[in-house]
Amino acid sequence: MAELRYREALREALREEMRRDQRVFLMGEDIGVFGGAFKVTEGLLEEFGEQRVRDTPISENSIVGFGIGAAMAGLRPVVELMTINFALLAFDQIVNHAAHIHYMFGGQTRVPLVIRMPQGAGHQLGPTHSHCFEALFAHVPGLLVAVPSTPADAKGLLKAAIRDENPVVFIEHESLYSERGEVPEDPDALVNFGSAAIRREGSDVTIVGVSRMARTATRAAQALADSEGVSAEVIDPRTLRPLDLETILASVRKTNRCVIVEEGWPHGGVGANLAALIAEQAFDYLDAPIARVSGADLPMPYSKVLEDIAYPHEPQVMRAALGTLGRQPARDGA
Repeated sequence: MAELRYREALREALREEMRRDQRVFLMGEDIGVFGGAFKVTEGLLEEFGEQRVRDTPISENSIVGFGIGAAMAGLRPVVELMTINFALLAFDQIVNHAAHIHYMFGGQTRVPLVIRMPQGAGHQLGPTHSHCFEALFAHVPGLLVAVPSTPADAKGLLKAAIRDENPVVFIEHESLYSERGEVPEDPDALVNFGSAAIRREGSDVTIVGVSRMARTATRAAQALADSEGVSAEVIDPRTLRPLDLETILASVRKTNRCVIVEEGWPHGGVGANLAALIAEQAFDYLDAPIARVSGADLPMPYSKVLEDIAYPHEPQVMRAALGTLGRQPARDGA
């Protein structure tokens, strides 16, 4: 094991897969000389050359389209979009082409394409660069969707994504790039899609946290144990397509309560989908309504003070968890 930052773990995944498979190459805006907007690809141009680390024009629709064509032709492209909002400019390519070509061609061709993109609030990037759009992509059959929250998962899932035969939307959180964690050094250590992680075991309430919110949920669970004597189990889905629903259901059947935490908007979000699935398949085990904690239902403010209260933090998660237990916080701040 080695301690790496989240961005370093992603870089190691790319480096190892490029060394392992000559078909793997990178495309994106400023990923070469500049090293990427968040420095994930720093140093890869020097090692692999401009044929395999390609700086592209500013045209997301074209970048993803080129990636789809290259994947269909037998290569394994990894496309980087600077932030997830720019995927809107390539939505036709992602949804109508990358996701559906395998089906429209009767299985005669595949699209082994990875589209990496950072998302999330906390950097005063305003309403057009602070989205959490995982729900948009999880809605689309034919796509795989990854939302890793730790350096180990970032590396293991990215390596699995590059080796997969399907198009993968790989969503990273901007606020996690500097987070450190233990990462396996084995170049064949993969994290399987459709395998959730139990970040903390508990018996009183299940908290499901998506992307960065898995870390927020874990901290909230620790605070609940320390200040309220509540034992919260934390589930990190890690991937949304495929979704490891059985691990979530097993936890809810044990705790009989559930809180879902996401940074995205509440209307039609990942939390709404998970709440529906849990209610459909574990209703008889629930002793309280499913609680949802989400980002505010508004465009992300630029003001730091307003931005900070527009996405969830530990106190909101704690209140929601205590609410499922019919309790109020024992102290202020939760």
